[in-house]
Amino acid sequence: MKILITGGAGFVGSHLTDRLLAEGHQILVIDNYQTGRRDNLKPHQNLQIVEGTIADKELVNQLFNDFLPEQVVHAAASYKDPNAFEEDVLTNVLGTVYLVEAAKKVNVKRFIYFQTALCYGLKPVEQPITFNHPLFSGGYPGGSSYAISKTSGEQYIELSGLDFISFRLANAYGPRNISGPLPTFYQRLTTNKACFVMDTRRDFIYVHDLVDVVMKALKGVGTRGYYHISTGSDYSIKELFDATISALNIKLEKEVEVRPRGEDDVFTILIDPSKTNKDFDWKASTPLNVGVKNAIDYYKEFGIEQTFTHLKHIDEKH
Repeated sequence: MKILITGGAGFVGSHLTDRLLAEGHQILVIDNYQTGRRDNLKPHQNLQIVEGTIADKELVNQLFNDFLPEQVVHAAASYKDPNAFEEDVLTNVLGTVYLVEAAKKVNVKRFIYFQTALCYGLKPVEQPITFNHPLFSGGYPGGSSYAISKTSGEQYIELSGLDFISFRLANAYGPRNISGPLPTFYQRLTTNKACFVMDTRRDFIYVHDLVDVVMKALKGVGTRGYYHISTGSDYSIKELFDATISALNIKLEKEVEVRPRGEDDVFTILIDPSKTNKDFDWKASTPLNVGVKNAIDYYKEFGIEQTFTHLKHIDEKH
């Protein structure tokens, strides 16, 4: 197949690109390297990489017209600066609209999108979250410009009439991940900086398990609409920290500080994967300690220059 992957040099996009290249598919990647890394993808005869932004309508149309993709995986997203509202709208909303319009013109068979579980808001009214749960419930919408703009993009995709699958994701982790608590723990622990953990829990999905589902979707599994990719279980951030300590084979002089969560920090975000389990004949299988060790091994080899978060600090929210 000919598959266009936006954000293909990023965390999830690069793992998917590697898997597809190994199966002999032709891949076109577009990435602006704002959060992707150039060393995430190796040169390959079936891989073309274009450095650019999906907010460039002319570029998007040119790439679709020249490459004529059969399927699109939209993994690009703006999230590195919580205050960059304009950039989030340009990439996550307008860029998505440009992709959708171009995909329709060349008759793309399936459009795959990645969405954040924060589309359900900061105060879920059920755990685990099912598809009966309203979007942005409980007050402040999603907690970030990222969540708001990603959800807007998702709704334009549905409105387009394309055959689409939107995967709403648990917290993905693994090699090449440079956002969230795990790379932050690694960076601080290996530079002798103090760490703390929040008294919260999250559903962590290993990137290879996630890619397994996307590969099936590209082969026609699943029906138009929404799916959760998650383990269906949650872990405390303290458990993630302990797994990091174990993978690094270090001992701390004293227990890590566990801080109480802020008023806008939800205790857990646990999304129900039962629809995905059934339709895709799939279940997450990578234990947390194995996934964390693989991620740590990657950080040791390639290093971390910078980590990102799409959430504002507590004192910036009001």
